[in-house]
Amino acid sequence: MSTEASHPAYRRLSLWHDHPSLSWEPRPSLPSSTDVDVAIVGGGYTGLWTAYYLAQADPSLRIAVMEAEVVGFGASGRNGGWCSAIFPATLNKIAGSSSPDAARRMQHAMNATVTEIGRVIATEGIDCDFAQGGYVSAARNEAQWIRAQREVQGWRDWGFGTDHMRLLSAEEATAQVGATRVYGGTFTPHCAAVHPAKLVRGLAQVIEAAGVKIYDRTRVEGIGQRRLVTAHGEVRAKVVVRATEGYTSLLPGMRRDMVPMYSLMVATEPLPEEVWDQIGLRSRQTFSDKRHLRIYGQRTADGRLAFGGRGAPYHFGSRVMPEFDLDDRVHTMLRGILADLFPMLTGTTFTHRWGGNLGIPRDWYPSAGYDRESGIAYAGGYVGDGVATANLAGRTLANLITETPSELTDLPWLFRHSPKWEPEPLRWLGVNAGTLIFAMADRTEARSGKPSRMASSFWRMLGH
Repeated sequence: MSTEASHPAYRRLSLWHDHPSLSWEPRPSLPSSTDVDVAIVGGGYTGLWTAYYLAQADPSLRIAVMEAEVVGFGASGRNGGWCSAIFPATLNKIAGSSSPDAARRMQHAMNATVTEIGRVIATEGIDCDFAQGGYVSAARNEAQWIRAQREVQGWRDWGFGTDHMRLLSAEEATAQVGATRVYGGTFTPHCAAVHPAKLVRGLAQVIEAAGVKIYDRTRVEGIGQRRLVTAHGEVRAKVVVRATEGYTSLLPGMRRDMVPMYSLMVATEPLPEEVWDQIGLRSRQTFSDKRHLRIYGQRTADGRLAFGGRGAPYHFGSRVMPEFDLDDRVHTMLRGILADLFPMLTGTTFTHRWGGNLGIPRDWYPSAGYDRESGIAYAGGYVGDGVATANLAGRTLANLITETPSELTDLPWLFRHSPKWEPEPLRWLGVNAGTLIFAMADRTEARSGKPSRMASSFWRMLGH
């Protein structure tokens, strides 16, 4: 029986999973209890990048990756395909708990990470449609234009020049992305479009060739000091790496550590060149606008528009369930936003719709670290910006575990722990209220052209 016939559920997960070049045949599960040097929980970007750099640093290490489904099942396989230098915590927030210099070093490390991922993709021959065309964000009303100007000035105040981000006039922004009602925008070169599922599957093949063991359909039921518990046996390890991101709340005792929020996407059929002549994105720039409730899109290598956004509800008790991947209301909203951005898409067929969960820490500040005494390492809380951040985490954890001197091991996101989320029903009320506030603020700004005080207050409450 063919792989496609055997595993249609995996192929239906997203546009990315549906690519004909990809096999979703699960690798064998963990056969029995075993001993390794490093055991990694999670077969997404964080886990695989950690394994990659560990194997590079010390090929003799016995490394095993435990994945509950198949590699690339979660957010690493179905995200928006933005390999960006965006770090969720602002420079002010980072500096507040470290120093201004540390905050600047954090951003420089993120910028360099986009280049590093491109280097590895080229070196290892991973076919994943990587194109560093940058990121253009349009301002489409007066309030968004004010925000764009403040954003660029903010970077200048921190010492970042036009090589980091520059302000675009209405003509310059429209030349990059032909959306309606463009007042101007911003552009940064530190972002690449990528096929996320091809990247995660290709990376898995590379680390397997380096001797790393990957066990699919091996759900970890408990994490302890130097041991993992699975239904297939116990894994004893000198180091345990927790790389569970949006699934962290499913682990015992960690329900309030990370909120799993859903982000949903749609994709068009391949568009004709005359339509692309109007939309632009000639260098496969990723794109959005300056609304509060985030949207994101890219021009795929095969000429589709893949487009997503927030707006799905948080589910009581931090639940994660397959039926949450689809939401008629949100998918209809996304198609409507695209029609407003690009009226030339009227009548276009949408071939795919999907969704998935991502991890949000209480303070919106990702973290990574390694406790040598317990042997437990961790990284996550990327707030939807994990494609590049996971690579930085993997490099950093590998340096910490192998005790390799590196400037990465002195970055301010290390060895910190976000506070726990509130118990229910406060968590449900607070998270969904935030989504509602941002949606209302966007509607108000579109009508009035004035920045929303309500949204500004909420951002300040989050520490931004």
